[in-house]
Amino acid sequence: MPPRWFLFLAAVGVVIINLVVFVAFWPPPAPPPDASPAQRLYFAHCVTCHGPSGNGSWRATLFLMRPGDLSDPRRTQALSDEYLFDIVKQGGAPIGKPGMPAFGFYLPDAEIQDLVRFLRALPRKE
Repeated sequence: MPPRWFLFLAAVGVVIINLVVFVAFWPPPAPPPDASPAQRLYFAHCVTCHGPSGNGSWRATLFLMRPGDLSDPRRTQALSDEYLFDIVKQGGAPIGKPGMPAFGFYLPDAEIQDLVRFLRALPRKE
C-alpha cells in the first residue's frame, strides 16, 4: 500500500486537473442580443482574457495572466490606433508581450479596424 502522503498528493493532483478542465471548458460570456458586429468580434476573441468590460477576467487571473486593462482611460488614450491594430493583428510577442495572441490569421484587416474602434468605445472606469 502506498504511503499516505502519496495518496494525498494524488488526490490534490486530481482536484487540480479537474479544476483546470472545468475552467478550460467553461463557456465565455455571450454578447448581448443587440450586439454590433464589432462587439461580437470582441466577445468571440477578446472577452476570455480582457473580460466583458475590458478590465480583465477571472479566467485570466486564474492562469496568472495580466491582460491590459482596456477600461483604463489613462492607459488606452496613450495607445495609438496603429499600435492597437498591430498588437491585435501580430500579437504581443514582437514587442515583448507574449501573452497576447495574434489574430491576423483569423481576422481580415477591416474586422481588426472595427475591433479597434469598438475598443475605443468601451465604457471607461472613473
